[in-house]
Amino acid sequence: MSGGVLRAGVALSLAFLLAACGGSRGPIAEHDTARDGPPRVDRDLSAIPDAVPRPEPVTRAGNKNPYTVLGKTYHLLPTAKGYREVGIASWYGSKFHGRSTSNGEPYDMFAMTAAHKTLPIPAYVRVTNLENGRSAIVRVNDRGPFHDDRVIDLSYAAARKLGVYAAGTARVEVVAVDPAEFQRNPVAAPQVATRTRLDRPPSALRDRDPGVRDGPPLGEPAFLQVGAFSNIESARSLEAKVVQRVAAPTRVRKARVAGRDLFRVLVGPFADPAELDHARTLLVEAERLNPFVVNGLIP
Repeated sequence: MSGGVLRAGVALSLAFLLAACGGSRGPIAEHDTARDGPPRVDRDLSAIPDAVPRPEPVTRAGNKNPYTVLGKTYHLLPTAKGYREVGIASWYGSKFHGRSTSNGEPYDMFAMTAAHKTLPIPAYVRVTNLENGRSAIVRVNDRGPFHDDRVIDLSYAAARKLGVYAAGTARVEVVAVDPAEFQRNPVAAPQVATRTRLDRPPSALRDRDPGVRDGPPLGEPAFLQVGAFSNIESARSLEAKVVQRVAAPTRVRKARVAGRDLFRVLVGPFADPAELDHARTLLVEAERLNPFVVNGLIP
């Protein structure tokens, strides 16, 4: 098992100590140093769906504010709305399976969950692996990882789905998902595209039937984001695959996120929600991608 995985285990032990301070359970003994890892019997995780965002009250357990671990004090964010961060993700697995998370729920390594240092619990975030473009929504119900260079600890299932499992860590983008917005428009949430005005909107959007439902507002084009990478070569490689699958225009656009360049692979724009859904289905089935909708005018 990689050093990144072992460090993730240490981080979660600290998270358990933190939750104990809230009175939800007792701390793990200091001598509990068993190696973390995958389940003894491999399972097919391809059918495990993303977490489905839904409005939930913030729990009392796991939300002590502020709290201190290893001499460092952490202040919780007042809300998850607008949160976006780029950094390193790690994962944790069988060692903690069935044990209580910071909010008192049993940790299920086969569920799409995660641990975070400062987001309110529970919260929902979309995690994008910037090394392979894979993306998934997870539910935050635990605290950690307590390393300065780590932003999120993924469950085993989430790590497998995002391609983080083998290396133990990966560079990711984490973006909060608003459950209320997701309930209104499950495909489109979260909407994270940078909006830039065009000289004029595509003609297809001007001709769009205003009676069409469940699509983006008239005059605001919809794109499928199929990947996001920290280097343009990986983005171009995915772009080359996508153009073989869909007829809609495909492009790579650079965005500045947390002081770093991020190269997004976008398909569109789409004026017809049915065409968008068809393209999304093709990419999911043919390339095993997890595209999501971003709304806005992109040059």
